[in-house]
Amino acid sequence: MSHKQQHMPNKENRPNPDNRADNVDRLQQNVTNTIENIEASHEALEFATEEEKRNIEAKNKNRNQSIEAMRQEIKDEARNQQY
Repeated sequence: MSHKQQHMPNKENRPNPDNRADNVDRLQQNVTNTIENIEASHEALEFATEEEKRNIEAKNKNRNQSIEAMRQEIKDEARNQQY
């Protein structure tokens, strides 16, 4: 192997280029999925033990925080794509 070949990464080890064109769509799909998870958890609460209810409520609190963060990121991405 030549000196040049030793220092060149092979094609499969190179990082993919940063393609942000679909970030808004991807983030919006994540928001939708998270909302669906919250709705499904509300149905599960009906059959849950007290400990499971506490866990579900904690997860939903985190999910709601994630939704807010994703919505802010959607706004930022949309703003950046206008330029």
